[in-house]
Amino acid sequence: MLELLGLPPDASSHGFQIDDMIGIVHWLMLVLFVGWGAFFIYTLFRFRRSAHPKADYTGVRTHASTYLEIGIAVIEGVLLVGFAIPLWSNVVIAFPDEEDATVVRVVAEQFAWNVHYSGADGVFGKSDISLITPENPLGLDRSDPACKDDIATINQLNFPVGKPVLVYLTTKDVIHSFGIPLMRVKQDAIPGQVIPVWFSAAQTTAEIQESMTRSYSIAGGRLSAALMATQVVMNDYNDKDGNPVLKKGDSITEEAIAQILEGGVNEVRLAPATPTEIACAQLCGLGHYRMRGFVTIQTMEEFDAWLADEASYLEQ
Repeated sequence: MLELLGLPPDASSHGFQIDDMIGIVHWLMLVLFVGWGAFFIYTLFRFRRSAHPKADYTGVRTHASTYLEIGIAVIEGVLLVGFAIPLWSNVVIAFPDEEDATVVRVVAEQFAWNVHYSGADGVFGKSDISLITPENPLGLDRSDPACKDDIATINQLNFPVGKPVLVYLTTKDVIHSFGIPLMRVKQDAIPGQVIPVWFSAAQTTAEIQESMTRSYSIAGGRLSAALMATQVVMNDYNDKDGNPVLKKGDSITEEAIAQILEGGVNEVRLAPATPTEIACAQLCGLGHYRMRGFVTIQTMEEFDAWLADEASYLEQ
């Protein structure tokens, strides 16, 4: 069922629970759709005018429909009590301790995601609305000692694999919706409120990308424009003289295809360039389609190195 629904890969620690519930709900809906559809067709035939020219005012005497309704209500109750409420309790109510999590502030605005890390001291510095500028969208007060090592990015969220990520979410203007499909996370950002949401990644972006790799034939000399715009190669490819044409992670072009074809390559392995993204799931204005953030899930060593690299720009 999940394959038929076309769900994106599950890269979170809790996603399987959500996927299981989605699968069961859709199986139930399929049974109801087929059952009630068949019953409707039966009634059209059974009570057609030619077979019953005179109305029967007694009506149906059985209680079959009542039993069916009770059965459906019981199944829905099991879904609610057995799946939805425990999942809500584990994911939405029971938040991890900040000491055991990567804590991040995310501030939405038309049309960007502003991400705020506390830096090496683990303490978020002060921010002031009067300090907000295009260069300082979060209004960080760099005169505050706790703010001197704070890191801010736009449309880029990095976090380590295997460790809870606790996001404090808010917005500067209208309602937005913070969604990371591969993490099975979606939470509205409400003006004037700070809403916590958490998740934990079970795979790095590199592992996710590898799992989404597919082979495509280039024997005809062309790939679709959509593939070339959104995919990257997952192997190194050379021309007929052994000279490098494409390296892993490069975008593919028609010129490159022609060169590697001459080198005897008939298939290329491609994967999405950005498999993990932040999507705004709330229509938030005319630029809504541009509100796209990028997620990079790293090993702890890679994440620490990224933080150190970002912190080095603060000294410049």
